[in-house]
Amino acid sequence: MIRYERAKMQRRMQRRIRLVVEERRMAFAQRPGTVAVDPDATLEIPQRAIGRVRIPRP
Repeated sequence: MIRYERAKMQRRMQRRIRLVVEERRMAFAQRPGTVAVDPDATLEIPQRAIGRVRIPRP
């Protein structure tokens, strides 16, 4: 593969990534009356919750 083709592929991939990021940003944009939530955000786990599992009863 020649250098030009590789550079062209890189630009195409960057453009695709930019479009996906922009779509994601728009999808998580705050709508009127709602709170924007990012499902990939890190959550803080309370220390007392570590190692405990709640078993649902049928």
